[in-house]
Amino acid sequence: MAPTYTPFGGVGTVTGSRHLIESDGSRILLDCGLFQGLKEFRQRNWEPFPADAASIDAVVLTHAHLDHCGYLPRLVKEGFSGPVYVTYDTGKLMAVVLPDSGRLLEEEAGYANRKGYSRHHPALALYTEDDAWRALDRLQPVGFDQPFTPAPGFEATFQPAGHILGSAITRLHAGGVTLVASGDLGRDEHPFLVSPAPIGEADWVIIESTYGDRRHMENSTVERLADLITRTAERGGVVVIPAFAVDRTEVVLFHLHHLHLAGRLPPIPIYLDSPMALDALKIYRTALADEAADISREFWGRASVLDLPALEEVVDTQGSKRVSRRNGSAVIIAGAGMASGGRVVHHLKSFLPDPRNSVALVGYQAEGTRGRQLLEGATSVKIHGQYVRVRAEVCDLNGFSVHADSDELIEWLRTSTREPNGVFITHGEPAAALALRRRIESELDWTGVTPTLFERLSLSRPS
Repeated sequence: MAPTYTPFGGVGTVTGSRHLIESDGSRILLDCGLFQGLKEFRQRNWEPFPADAASIDAVVLTHAHLDHCGYLPRLVKEGFSGPVYVTYDTGKLMAVVLPDSGRLLEEEAGYANRKGYSRHHPALALYTEDDAWRALDRLQPVGFDQPFTPAPGFEATFQPAGHILGSAITRLHAGGVTLVASGDLGRDEHPFLVSPAPIGEADWVIIESTYGDRRHMENSTVERLADLITRTAERGGVVVIPAFAVDRTEVVLFHLHHLHLAGRLPPIPIYLDSPMALDALKIYRTALADEAADISREFWGRASVLDLPALEEVVDTQGSKRVSRRNGSAVIIAGAGMASGGRVVHHLKSFLPDPRNSVALVGYQAEGTRGRQLLEGATSVKIHGQYVRVRAEVCDLNGFSVHADSDELIEWLRTSTREPNGVFITHGEPAAALALRRRIESELDWTGVTPTLFERLSLSRPS
């Protein structure tokens, strides 16, 4: 019987990536992400997992962002007890990301209970910090380009994806066919990571489509950030940058470092207000210093490219509150990247009502998130059960994205040495996935498929 592919998430939405691959009685879950954004998607995190968690032989994770790994503690809680295969730096980053996620979930449930704005009484956490640590016990790190056997009948290999540190394109071979999954695909323009590995030989391809319907802006993004900081400082305001703790923060710091060297930054403090980002920053600095396999050779041994003299690290909650109450101009970098939780929400509550201030959106803003509302011109946003007026300037700087855009996705597909049997377009909102499918069909003349949730698809051998 041919292997099969069933999407348990990551279709019809840009979050919750979960792909079940079955072959000869073995079951692998490729990625195990949280649903985020719209309530209808977030509620899926609470639904029973659509397969017996104990029946899954192994989990293979492409990288350490929550929409790809954040459901793992819940899966373990539901009975999964197999190995979880990751690259070495993905494992290190998950040891930062997952406990922080569990802690935030507990804090948010506690805050909702104290303030009484949850519809559930009592509000509960999807999983706890302790659940996260138990899930981390299952990790099995593997190096790039080192074949491994995640389950009987499967062979797998990780290759650099260029998206974040440790991110991997995953090659799975089972039942005589080869499936190549992009995970989240990076860009040739990442400041210090290698470019995504080519596809090579593949019978089937799973590709993300986050930016499947758009192109990134030209290389003026860094200058636009410098201009935003300068004009905000001139009017005595604060720049709030919601940034993913893993990679986006490091990319922003990299560019701020070079702007500082070029004399393009005003003399104002820059706060990094995220314990998780600070921990991730240490991992990135170590990878640069130790010449990790997915770091560009140009930056081997150069951890200083993430240093910034004006940077002030905010560790505890009291320090974060002081930053929110401060007077005078500043730059505040805080999580989460889509303003859906974390410390940045408190800063937005403080600074959005003042027109002297500004918000720099430096990544993808999923449907249903506060970041998306700000991007689309909301005049007020709901924070902690109350509506907050938006008078601050909002600037879209999606050129900082470390997701491949539509052109880059097509160019990566061209690295296949032959036409695959089909390309499954996932991890994108419906319009983006459809646009990419149409480009695949019109420009490559390949079969593009936008699968639906729980649709079982045969991965038959090539004819």
